[in-house]
Amino acid sequence: MKKNLQWKIILVVAVIALSAFLAYPPGTKIQYGLDLQGGMHLVLQVVTDDAINTETDQEIIRLQEQMKRNDISYDSITKSENRIGRFTLQGFDVTKEREVRDLLDEYFKEWDNSVTGSNATLTMRVNAATYFRDQAVRQSVETIRNRVDELGLSEIPIQRQGGPTGERIIVELPGVEDPDRVKNILKTTAQLEWRLVYGGPAQDQETLLMEHGGKVPDEMEILPGDPRRNLDGYYLVSRISTVSGKDLRDARRSYDEWNNPAVSFRLSPEAGRRFYKFTSDNLQKPLSVILDKKVINVATIEDRINDSGIIRGFANPDVVDDLTIALRAGALPATIKYLEERTIGPSLGADSIRKGLTSILIALILILVFMVFYYKLAGVNAVSALILNVLILAGALAYFKAHLTLPGIAGIILTIGMAVDANVLVFERIREELAQGKSVLSAIASGFSRAFRTILDANVTTIIAAIFLFQFGTGPIRGFAITLIIGIAASMFTAVFVSRLIFDASLSKKRQKAKLSI
Repeated sequence: MKKNLQWKIILVVAVIALSAFLAYPPGTKIQYGLDLQGGMHLVLQVVTDDAINTETDQEIIRLQEQMKRNDISYDSITKSENRIGRFTLQGFDVTKEREVRDLLDEYFKEWDNSVTGSNATLTMRVNAATYFRDQAVRQSVETIRNRVDELGLSEIPIQRQGGPTGERIIVELPGVEDPDRVKNILKTTAQLEWRLVYGGPAQDQETLLMEHGGKVPDEMEILPGDPRRNLDGYYLVSRISTVSGKDLRDARRSYDEWNNPAVSFRLSPEAGRRFYKFTSDNLQKPLSVILDKKVINVATIEDRINDSGIIRGFANPDVVDDLTIALRAGALPATIKYLEERTIGPSLGADSIRKGLTSILIALILILVFMVFYYKLAGVNAVSALILNVLILAGALAYFKAHLTLPGIAGIILTIGMAVDANVLVFERIREELAQGKSVLSAIASGFSRAFRTILDANVTTIIAAIFLFQFGTGPIRGFAITLIIGIAASMFTAVFVSRLIFDASLSKKRQKAKLSI
């Protein structure tokens, strides 16, 4: 019996020491949620139509290349204005209809095609569109998480709302001091491209297209200049970008030869080889730097560029810093819209912390008084186990880096109540056994044994409900679920194992002659 008690006591002492080590000091080890620390709550909408449009543009370029490679003439390739994910090949050589059909079947398997006369219409299949929309949201979540990490905000709750098909993202940013800057960084698409310039700047698109008969050539595109960088008007640029932001390996703040803020970049080795060949073939031609479909810089290619360079044209160092953060984190695959924004001040958060901790303390004191008054020395046993329960819960929250929220505090208080409920069940069973004339040790063993199944059933069903809350709930609800799950698991250990150990240790010397005050 003594050896059995020894390893149990060692285990409990180890759990106490580990929990105290993880949780101390609680002010720094336990992270507070948005409602306690203050900050921003954002609901973002991913415009997944942009992802479909981007994929459509890429497929149009692929079709142009295939038609040129197979020497099949055509008039134009245009996107549908009425339906996303559809484009039409117009005016191809009807004598090569069979070649066109074979080409579409072989290289555009994710697109339904219909050929009528000299025209062919391609429509993205439903399963493909669903895939690209889902990927756009997934990539947006990861990109936003990377940008938040670049800002120095770690362990921020970022989650997709609405399940696998949801297009909304919830971001909670505790302790943010400059909300507007954070919003701009998160919203910036950061699609960076380098394209040749064929015309511009021009004050209007009509003037820009005069040399081309008023029509945009298939291999070109009109983009506006960014007025924030003193680039007004419109530019005619190549539709295809030789290298883009996805080829970046690093981006940092730098300075140009006039000591103005700039962005220095480094490309991947493969992209560097492409860029070197591209600049070699286009020496003395104008090259544009495009950010989010706006021209931010135009310069003449005076020398071959390998895998590094500088982007100029910035007046404010803060703008450069924000851009480098967005570029290092990666481009968003689609536009982001803000649907909801809530800002909580730090003073309100501090007041919430004070009231929340006060509520926990009051709950503990009331339960302590009741248990000691009603169950006497056995109540002291329950209170000791209860305090250990709260300590284990604090250590677990610190270890898993879970954010403590107001609903989480409610979960802690509920856990305290359920832990006491388990003790009450055990103590009442022990009373029944003692009333039947059983010895103290026999009554304790029988009381814990008979109450265990009821305690287990109640706690398991509660944990199952908490798991569903965590899986399908959002921020505060998930905080409540986390504390509830951890607290119930801790209460099973303290109410059943630790409480029983306290009884056994206190009565081990008295044996059968011992009396129990309960």
